[in-house]
Amino acid sequence: MSKAPVAQLVKIVVPAGKATPSPPVGPALGARGVKAMDFCKEFNARTAHLTPSTPTPTQITINPDRTFSFTFRTPPVSYLLKAAASIDKGSGSPGTSKVGTVSLKHVYEIARIKAHEYHDEGFGGLLSKV
Repeated sequence: MSKAPVAQLVKIVVPAGKATPSPPVGPALGARGVKAMDFCKEFNARTAHLTPSTPTPTQITINPDRTFSFTFRTPPVSYLLKAAASIDKGSGSPGTSKVGTVSLKHVYEIARIKAHEYHDEGFGGLLSKV
């Protein structure tokens, strides 16, 4: 008895509206027999409403017949914190030098954005994660 083919799962982070067949998208999908250009066109169309270059964690399900479907999540907390603090990158020496500040209002807003991904936790627990 042979086992039924199983769908494959690929997790990558792609900038919103800027997916190209180059790494990391091309090699991740090409190795599984999926045309990277088809994914890039559909991904760019579905993320057109987002701010360009926002890192978008994407979960791609590849079926045995080489068709695919994908879902994307909200940007990482680190990206949202840097955007709220209006900085490009974090501190070169964490814990000793500070490069920006974030108000409690920003923390609540980031927690509200991430709330639907962490629905099993209370809002207080989510605030402490942020």
